[in-house]
Amino acid sequence: MRIISVGTLKRFWQQAAYRDAEQPLRTWAKVTESAQWTNPPAVKRTFNTADILKNGRVVFDIGGNKYRLVAWINYAFATVYVRFVGTHDQYDDIDANEV
Repeated sequence: MRIISVGTLKRFWQQAAYRDAEQPLRTWAKVTESAQWTNPPAVKRTFNTADILKNGRVVFDIGGNKYRLVAWINYAFATVYVRFVGTHDQYDDIDANEV
């Protein structure tokens, strides 16, 4: 899968408060780049704790569920668009179907 944009992840983990997110986000990116997801069940087989939302949205638990990552997946083009990465509290303030 192609990830758009890894830069969003880097900007997040480069913040002093979230430095501990670097390794879990790098791991997520490495696994995701190696994946060949064609549908939501394929995502669940790779990340069984992922929450599948409507319209291609997926919420991933990162770093032992300390962080959340919301992505929109275009299965036909094998592309994962990072829409949000943040803490649980920050996640609670967004609508994962709208970001």
